[in-house]
Amino acid sequence: MAEKMIVIGSDHGGFELKEAIKALLRERGLAVEDMGTRDGNSVDYPDFGERVARKVSSGEAELGVLVCGTGIGMSIVANKFPGVRAALAADPYMAKMAKQHNNANILVLGGRVLDENEASEMVATWLDARFEGGRHQGRLDKIAALEKELYK
Repeated sequence: MAEKMIVIGSDHGGFELKEAIKALLRERGLAVEDMGTRDGNSVDYPDFGERVARKVSSGEAELGVLVCGTGIGMSIVANKFPGVRAALAADPYMAKMAKQHNNANILVLGGRVLDENEASEMVATWLDARFEGGRHQGRLDKIAALEKELYK
């Protein structure tokens, strides 16, 4: 696999899981930029979701991973950015489909609902999956057209 730049971020509810995922990504030989948080002290998830989503939206990073307590808040924040397709996954099948059907460029996970093994399997599944294109590309084109209309 060619080296990809992956940005990762979390709030306090996802800090421990983020650290474990960061290690997994590096073990796979991927370049990882940690956008914070740096410890388990209470922080506001939008600050860290924005950092990751901004890097993916601008093209500075190819992929991102976000973790908060449930993943819901980070999903909401990340999907505000043009070109970001952040997918909250609860199991490996959802992670695989996020890439195959939606070409998700940010995987979002819940630090308080997943253990390290579950999350590691999901990240690996998402990274290894390939976008199928075809009819799915047409759907993504519709989303891109909406973004152009809404973000004039």
